[in-house]
Amino acid sequence: MAADTTCPYCYETFPVRDIMFRCTARPGSTGSRCKAERDPVLEERRGRRGELGPVFTARPRGQLAPCPTCQAVSTFRICPVCHSTLPAQFGMVDNRLIAMVGAKASGKTVYMTVLLHELMNRVGSADGIALMAADDETMTRFGADYQDRLYRNGELFHGTRPAGANDHRVDPLVFRFGVKRRRLLGTRPEHTLLSFFDTAGEDFSSQESVQLNTRYLANADGVILILDPLQLPGARLPARSDSGLPNTEGTDSPINVLSRVTSMLLPHRSDPGGRRGSGRISTPIAVVFAKLDAVWDTLDPGSPLRAHPPGGARFHTADSLDVHEEVRHLLREWRGGQIDQILDSNYRHYRYFGISALGNSPTPDSLVAPTGIQPYRVTDPLLWLLSEFGSVARQERR
Repeated sequence: MAADTTCPYCYETFPVRDIMFRCTARPGSTGSRCKAERDPVLEERRGRRGELGPVFTARPRGQLAPCPTCQAVSTFRICPVCHSTLPAQFGMVDNRLIAMVGAKASGKTVYMTVLLHELMNRVGSADGIALMAADDETMTRFGADYQDRLYRNGELFHGTRPAGANDHRVDPLVFRFGVKRRRLLGTRPEHTLLSFFDTAGEDFSSQESVQLNTRYLANADGVILILDPLQLPGARLPARSDSGLPNTEGTDSPINVLSRVTSMLLPHRSDPGGRRGSGRISTPIAVVFAKLDAVWDTLDPGSPLRAHPPGGARFHTADSLDVHEEVRHLLREWRGGQIDQILDSNYRHYRYFGISALGNSPTPDSLVAPTGIQPYRVTDPLLWLLSEFGSVARQERR
């Protein structure tokens, strides 16, 4: 068990031994019961109101601990900082925090929804991957606010609410990711807790608003940066005529968003060592160019971005590197070379990806196209990050 861990809800880091418990507020072995009460810490940190069992510290027996007041055995382990109930086996399996960032209208929320839907349904069942919500709130929110809205109603999202509009609180979605790994004695599943933090584009429109998210990004294990290629001047003219063209300048431009995120990460996650790469950010960042369908017709027939991606529960390194170099080449054509310069100078581990979450441009009234949702390469960025963490095996050869 790791000495320190990070809460998947508030992103604060603390020693595992500091994990606290919450009483069940049901009768214990003595026949008495603790009275449910308000938790001011939970209200302040996460806006959760209502009456719950009191919080206590204990020397646990595994994941169980008796309340010192009523002796009722509790399985409700909570974060010592925000008092959120921690997922099952927290601190006993890998815990990875992933921040999704990007400019306003870059497609972050659509991408996250399609990615998780694919892992839970089509991709996961075929490739030995299992993804499930790690708590009831994630199960309810992802189903009603994300998956049903996009897949059942065909409606796009109007934008993630800025952190400042919710008293600086953001609620991540927490999932349990399982993959079958081959070992000497056969295959066995390995699990990782994944916390997805979807920031609003407005949260990266100024240096001041970036600071609202400092704790989340500084403690994230990996970053998925969503960029819209149509915000780059060289990609706009040859793009499909039905593609909505976003603004190319101002605070929401890809270069400005990347610059602000980089400036925020440098003081917290830069490598202080004396080896090669010193001073660069150690957090791996997947740079994802979304809405690939808008520029599909401009790609060469032999482009790796046109190739059918390999399947399976492994990360295919050779295919990914081919895509990486192809996107780097396209960046020069799209007049976005400054993006590559910033990444190469400031990050130790970065990788380019090209994806399409929907497969076609939405209708003018912000609905999914009549052809339906046809995602392309949406799992590549997450599998790369998981391979960097060691949670997913790599396939080095073709």
